Amino acid sequence: MNRRLFFSSALVLSLLNVTQGVAGTEVPVTPEISPPGDIPDSQVFITYKAPQGFSYKVPEGWSRKDGADTTSFQGKYDVVASTISQNNQPLDINYANKTLVPDIQKGRAVTLGKINLVKLPGGEAIKIAYSENSEPNAVTGKQIRMESERYYFAKNGKLVSLYLSAPFGSDNVDQWNLMSASFRWN
Repeated sequence: MNRRLFFSSALVLSLLNVTQGVAGTEVPVTPEISPPGDIPDSQVFITYKAPQGFSYKVPEGWSRKDGADTTSFQGKYDVVASTISQNNQPLDINYANKTLVPDIQKGRAVTLGKINLVKLPGGEAIKIAYSENSEPNAVTGKQIRMESERYYFAKNGKLVSLYLSAPFGSDNVDQWNLMSASFRWN
């Protein structure tokens, strides 16, 4: 009798992750030499209006996925997402270091960059820059190194995280500046 073994993709990925060590000790992958993921300078942006009372610009044509408190837009490897939560703490560097950074560090092989308080047209925000590994590809298990930024905006007990991520080394500075500067409370 000829028997074939079938494995679920989750099982295969968990077996692949055994070689990376225990959870939380994942090693950063090497960035691509010529990273995919530049948002073209000619990209058209549209305004996304969240039902929770804020808006920001996103690239037109990217796929959209809605959750209870999170909406994400994806174009190939690039991701723009917003998450809303409750918060009554002052939005400052101390709060970022105590609360926001530990949450980010739960990601995949996170390496922190700068943490700044920035003034944007939509109000003061905490900006946290970091790099991280992508989720493994469902078919190949391959990961790529990602460059990420999170902007946190607070108003009237609400905290919005605006997440921007692309392959490490992609030239998205102007587009990320456009999106973060477009954030507005409605």
